[in-house]
Amino acid sequence: MSARFDVEPTVRTPRRAWVALAVLLLPVLLVAVDNTILAFALPSIAQEFTPSASTQLWIIDVYSLVLAALLVMMGSLGDRIGRRRMLMIGASGFMVVSAAAAFAPSAGYLVAARAVLGVFGAMLMPSTLSLLRNIFVDASDRRLAIAIWASFFTAGSALGPIVGGALLQHFHWGAVFVVAVPILLPLLVLAPRLVPESCDPSPGPIDPMSVLLSLTTMAPLVWAIKTGAHDGPSWPIAAALVVSVGSGVAFVRRQNRSATPMLDMKLFGYAPFSSSILANFLSIVGLIGFIFFVSQHLQLVLGLSPLAAGLVTVPGAALSMFAGIAVVRFVKWFSPHVLIIVGLVLISAGFGMILLFRHDLTVAAVIASFLVLELGVGISQTMTNDTIVASVPAEKSGAAAAVSETAYELGAVIGTAILGTIFTAFYRANVEVPHGLSPAQAADAGESIAGATTVARTLPADTAARLLDSAHTAFDSGIAPTATIAGLLTLVAAGVVALTFCRNVRPRAAGQSASVPTPPTAPPRGRGSNSSTASGKPATPSRRRRSKARTVRDRRGDRSAAR
Repeated sequence: MSARFDVEPTVRTPRRAWVALAVLLLPVLLVAVDNTILAFALPSIAQEFTPSASTQLWIIDVYSLVLAALLVMMGSLGDRIGRRRMLMIGASGFMVVSAAAAFAPSAGYLVAARAVLGVFGAMLMPSTLSLLRNIFVDASDRRLAIAIWASFFTAGSALGPIVGGALLQHFHWGAVFVVAVPILLPLLVLAPRLVPESCDPSPGPIDPMSVLLSLTTMAPLVWAIKTGAHDGPSWPIAAALVVSVGSGVAFVRRQNRSATPMLDMKLFGYAPFSSSILANFLSIVGLIGFIFFVSQHLQLVLGLSPLAAGLVTVPGAALSMFAGIAVVRFVKWFSPHVLIIVGLVLISAGFGMILLFRHDLTVAAVIASFLVLELGVGISQTMTNDTIVASVPAEKSGAAAAVSETAYELGAVIGTAILGTIFTAFYRANVEVPHGLSPAQAADAGESIAGATTVARTLPADTAARLLDSAHTAFDSGIAPTATIAGLLTLVAAGVVALTFCRNVRPRAAGQSASVPTPPTAPPRGRGSNSSTASGKPATPSRRRRSKARTVRDRRGDRSAAR
């Protein structure tokens, strides 16, 4: 990799580019909202279909699982057929399947619909960041555009419960799927007019085996995590982990041998890039895991309506969006790794507040904890995405964007898979079902807090009160271990960022703005290369003249030495 890929001539950004950014924010907002909006509809879905706790998690997880597995492949395909074209195909399919999912007749049908939505969602996301890379030529304007993009991505996760709560207050749970239609229709109308097409002029062939290996790496892994936390260790889980590890090793080897890899593994050799991916991933693990818990705590423990529960997240969502955009100004005075560390520490502090208030987690305590957590997520997401894109050459920006979005989606999967199953495990271990229930009622009440709430409505008042008290206590027993794990993971990520960035950041001159860390300088590529071309800086006319003058002086010196 060459040095400083963000060094570009200043070019005036036309107003049309900012309008195009507004259009591209629509699918970003939809995918981010879709990760969390269903969590608030889950209690209503559970009461209608009475699915098992594992099926409830699959309803949430299967979308992100399929999305994460296909992101890299869809990003590569978009480079070949055109990123805007891929965006349009994904938006059209997403609308149709969302409308069908709204009328799902069973929980199994809903899981299948969510899986298909993951396929079309994977077509949407790699296109947006890659298109921004081509639309915004000026580096400073592109950094601001990425900050807005990242803030919408983060804030959308928090806005999902608000939209979901408002819809569930007045409509059937299927309305949370229909919301995709009014969001994507403007995109289909405006994108062909405002968003320019871009693609790789010399793409390589699609590798079906790499696609298959990526699927067999992530799908068994997430299945093993979910099933193991719910049912305990077993031979099928061990076999799934073996398949996942073996496929992952084969995938990496195949990419390293390929002349045109689906994912260039050399990107991970640059420490700030890989540590930014880690920070991106762990911050989303915490955020999605927190929302998964809070949505049920507010509705099923504190008794809030879906709309009221969604409004609890409004202050945090607003602060996250503001912090994600405002942090761009602080790059003038602080290095990116310092700001990323600050964001991760704030996320950890948010989980520390949850741990502190765990015995009396009121609405005020949830709001206060969510404010601190979302402040950290807004800061870290903007800076990590900027670092990821600026750390690679322009021709690899699509792969970098796909990796960043894969980390986000995997974070959503792992957040609900690990943290969600921790809550389920603690609930099942601590709930006490009253005597006098039928076997079916006892099984439903012991499976999840949603099941206990449904069963309680069919019981006498005294028995129902005992069951609900036990269910609430059992559910909240998972707060301490979950908050501790999430807080420690983000602190570990902060430590990794501190170590890796400090080894790659060069001292900057007085008055120079802080920017991304400098990647290692590529060696000269062959005869005729000079310091200007080897460093990756633009070969301006003045540099060409100086280089030519040095060459003439060198030749004269050689002739003098020969004489």
